Amino acid sequence: MTANPPNLRPDLVSAARLGEAASDSGPRPGQPRIGMVSLGCPKALVDSERILTRLRAEGYAISPDYAGADAVVVNTCGFLDSARAESLAAIGEALRENGRVIVTGCLGAEADTIRAAHPGVLAVTGPHQYEQVLEAVHDAVPPAPDPKIDLIPPQAVRLTPRHYAYLKISEGCNHGCRFCIIPQMRGKLVSRPAGAVLREAERLVAAGVKEMLVISQDTSAYGVDIRHEASPWRGEQWRAQITDLARGLGSLGAWVRLHYVYPYPHVDRLIPLMAEGLVLPYLDIPFQHAAPSVLRAMRRPANQAKVLERIGKWREICPEITLRSTFIVGFPGEREADFDYLLAWLEEAQLDRVGCFKYENVAGAAANDLPDHVPEEVKQERWDRFMAVSQRISEAKLAAKVGSRLEAIVDEVDGDGATCRTKGDAPEIDGNLFIDRGFEGLAPGDIVTVEVDEAGEYDLWGRLV
Repeated sequence: MTANPPNLRPDLVSAARLGEAASDSGPRPGQPRIGMVSLGCPKALVDSERILTRLRAEGYAISPDYAGADAVVVNTCGFLDSARAESLAAIGEALRENGRVIVTGCLGAEADTIRAAHPGVLAVTGPHQYEQVLEAVHDAVPPAPDPKIDLIPPQAVRLTPRHYAYLKISEGCNHGCRFCIIPQMRGKLVSRPAGAVLREAERLVAAGVKEMLVISQDTSAYGVDIRHEASPWRGEQWRAQITDLARGLGSLGAWVRLHYVYPYPHVDRLIPLMAEGLVLPYLDIPFQHAAPSVLRAMRRPANQAKVLERIGKWREICPEITLRSTFIVGFPGEREADFDYLLAWLEEAQLDRVGCFKYENVAGAAANDLPDHVPEEVKQERWDRFMAVSQRISEAKLAAKVGSRLEAIVDEVDGDGATCRTKGDAPEIDGNLFIDRGFEGLAPGDIVTVEVDEAGEYDLWGRLV
């Protein structure tokens, strides 16, 4: 499991985010309406999309506000204590504004906690328990489908902009990291057959998706649970193995971005695919720390010196590769020497995109019982120092791009300009490339060539070529 800070969205999913599936003229008379609050990471967002797709197929309309909903589904996050608190707050808000609330998602695995805080909820289900969510909705608001009217688009309901989509390839995780409770909440690794993933990707591209973001709890482990079993697609057998899957996805003509990739040895085989242009030269790798003693305490792979050698080889094979990672500072037992080791490692690794957060206890996590917890003021001081180093590295790397020409995908166009992303930028977590002149003919999803003429700490500015 990666320790990315949760991306909480404590508001109702708006009609604007529902794409074609919510862009009709509104609910028909008598059509039941459901609201959705989607919190947490992209994996949870995919769960919300699946729930909404099933509801639309059964004749429900999706309400963009509390007042218009007959009931509200809150898909919660429970990874950190702060995320749990925000999820409980979101449930409370939905109860105040609507009164009829169904809870699902990671925090839903702790039904007693939710009911103790909010006894008025109608039902509580755990993560990816789609059937139970639907049953709870049926009980609260019986379906009233009209098969002649209630249709959903072939790409289903999506909560992302029309030109990119998250593609979940597996659920659960087999790791036992001491700071994480994802395996307890979401279970062990369960991989989808490669043929099913590739067919979904094919439908997305046919519907206009220009970028697919491959997600899971552990992308590198994809297929281990089903012994990399092969399944059919386009008349051939495709193994459930990340390199094979990446090659298949790369044949569809869209950008393919890989997230949550553990640095197992076989990851090296992905780099030539990036050099060939089959998948984006971008790896999101959850290193979490570099000091061997801290990694052992976390129950993470501890040979970071070898990782540095591999990073050097990756850059030799694919010089344009972008490396993104997340780190935890202030893990129990982290000494000043360990933190200094981390900073030195970061300086040598020169990662392109770095996120960091301060360690928090998570109810049920083994790390809670470790000795030598780091004081909050020390965590903050280390976080500040870490971010100063990573910011300096980012600024220098972006400054080196001034004068170069980069491909970018357009995310948004308004009166002030176009907001784009390069191949090295994932949506919502990385930087942007801004075009402030000559952008009038652009539209979201366009892929353009831009000459960079200015750089900041995290973002770029340029002009169309």
